[in-house]
Amino acid sequence: MKKIIKITSLLVAILVGLVACNDDYFDVNTPADSVDVDQLGMKDLMGPVLYNTMLAQYSSSTGYSNYSQYIGGYGFTALGRSTFSGTWDNVYLRVLPNAKIIRQKAIDLKATKYEAVAMIVEAANMGLVADTWDAVPYLQATQPSLYPKPDFDVQETVYNEIFKLLDQAIVKLDGTDDSGYNLGSEDLIYGGNYDKWKRAAYTLKARYQLHLLKKGKATTADILSNLSKGFTSNADNFVMKYPTDRLNPWYQNTILTRNTGNYFEAPCDQLISMMNGKYYPFKSGTVKEDPRLPAIFTKAVAADPWRGGVSGGTGQSSDGQPLNTFFKDGGYYTTSTAPLVLITYAEALFIKAEAHFLAGGGTTTSTGTNADAYNAYKLGIAASMAQIGVSGTAYLADTSVDVGAANLMLNHIMKEKFIANILNSETYNDYRRYNFSSNVFKGLKVRLGSEAEDPEFVGQWYKRGDYPVSERNANPDVVAEFEESPVTHVWWAQ
Repeated sequence: MKKIIKITSLLVAILVGLVACNDDYFDVNTPADSVDVDQLGMKDLMGPVLYNTMLAQYSSSTGYSNYSQYIGGYGFTALGRSTFSGTWDNVYLRVLPNAKIIRQKAIDLKATKYEAVAMIVEAANMGLVADTWDAVPYLQATQPSLYPKPDFDVQETVYNEIFKLLDQAIVKLDGTDDSGYNLGSEDLIYGGNYDKWKRAAYTLKARYQLHLLKKGKATTADILSNLSKGFTSNADNFVMKYPTDRLNPWYQNTILTRNTGNYFEAPCDQLISMMNGKYYPFKSGTVKEDPRLPAIFTKAVAADPWRGGVSGGTGQSSDGQPLNTFFKDGGYYTTSTAPLVLITYAEALFIKAEAHFLAGGGTTTSTGTNADAYNAYKLGIAASMAQIGVSGTAYLADTSVDVGAANLMLNHIMKEKFIANILNSETYNDYRRYNFSSNVFKGLKVRLGSEAEDPEFVGQWYKRGDYPVSERNANPDVVAEFEESPVTHVWWAQ
């Protein structure tokens, strides 16, 4: 019997939801609901794989952005324990099976560079699910005929496999490929630029190695070595921009829902206090606010101070006044064609700054660092400003930001990384790496308790996702074996 792959109706959106594509690609016929894999080429599968990779990132960030106190539900609700089921479904139903098919087709066709890209994408998705749930299916996943109830691999095993994928992908991208099969318009991220894919692989390696510092499984030297071969500018950012005939989901959930009187997401006090001068008062007299603030958000009354909502509260800011700040229609993250973001050059620079800071003996409370850490910190801010499309000149000159290498603290670096990574689930990995330290993340407090929340966990930080109901039902014995409390750290944070 020929292998059959299920292609859901979401593929319709996938095929038209592309970036940097020519019009011909939008005209691809929509496949039937069930399609013979032999009838699909690598190009038919790569677009959907990349699209769903970014949707998995978005789905994850809707939960983790609430945990990170970037956003809250207008009201002002805080997310309780979560299964992150949208992330699980996108990775295990739509990305991983198809990525493995692409890899096998590439092997058969000797299309080594095409295979390398599929490996990088697979690594990014497995990093996302391992960071969310700790132990997850991988080695036996997507083989239902052999493993109808796949075993779970512990997070350390998954991380080892991620590094193998990235290392092998880099070798393949450095090699020759005479197959004649090359990425083109189906590459929604880099438009077929293999050099950028290689830099992405190195930068992802550095991100994952940063997670492993506490476990002694990587060093700051490892991280800095990979970053030296990673992203070189914002042109390398791993982003997917929405086309004009599609609506970015953040735009839908923050702008359209608010405009139509429905439940919507708004910014938290923690985020706004990082940007409005409350936690880091501006000192020059000329800078009144982070220039990214009005580029991303808007106020109900322009003359009022910027106020976000306290996570888990009832709609008040930390000063007791009602929140008045909302996502901006036309803001960087909330236009209808705004990009979905996986990892950026700015993040890479803040990883570099942190690695240099730690390599120089820096701690969560120490002051002073070397020139390399300080320069990377400033370059990261500049990269974030350029990404958002605002001038950071005055901001970078203000002595609340331009503190000098002798006065730099880890909280300065992590503050700027926090702002640069708005709506990115990686921020919650940073929180967990430093055990939610208010020394590292100034002003950070656990969400307010809620009667609707499980009383067992009021006042505690959630540290992992619950396994989705679908997996509990399909694989109950294995789930029971690996399930942990939602307030137990994942392996690399223990």
